[in-house]
Amino acid sequence: MATMAEHLRGGGEMGQRGTMTGQMQQKQPMMTSALKAISAAVAGGSMLVLSGLTLASTVIALTIATPLLVIFSPVLVPAAIAIGLLGAGFVTSGSLGVAALSVFSWMYKYLTGKHPPGADQLDQAKARLASKARDIKESAQHRLDQVQAY
Repeated sequence: MATMAEHLRGGGEMGQRGTMTGQMQQKQPMMTSALKAISAAVAGGSMLVLSGLTLASTVIALTIATPLLVIFSPVLVPAAIAIGLLGAGFVTSGSLGVAALSVFSWMYKYLTGKHPPGADQLDQAKARLASKARDIKESAQHRLDQVQAY
């Protein structure tokens, strides 16, 4: 039987068992990485097979559908154009409706005094426009006075 001191030093029967356990623990990461590589190869291979099957079925379906598309193209092409225009009209209508609602919302906030974003710029533009209008009025009045003086 091994003493406690031999056990702590790593000697005796228990030390040899500890060394065996350490060797097994070193082999486990290698085994884990090998299993990971094998499972990755299997997953990648199956994805590659599925990709090939999808490509083959797409080519077969296109081969079968092409004559039908050629036969019905005088009907399908104008229908596709009409559906595209109809969809574009609905999208445009909806976009313009949302824009109008947001403008009405902004105007309501501005008129009720809630100071929406951009209200300062609008007030500055209004003041500049009023100032220019006043300058033009004064200039016109001055010229009218000059003409009447002659």
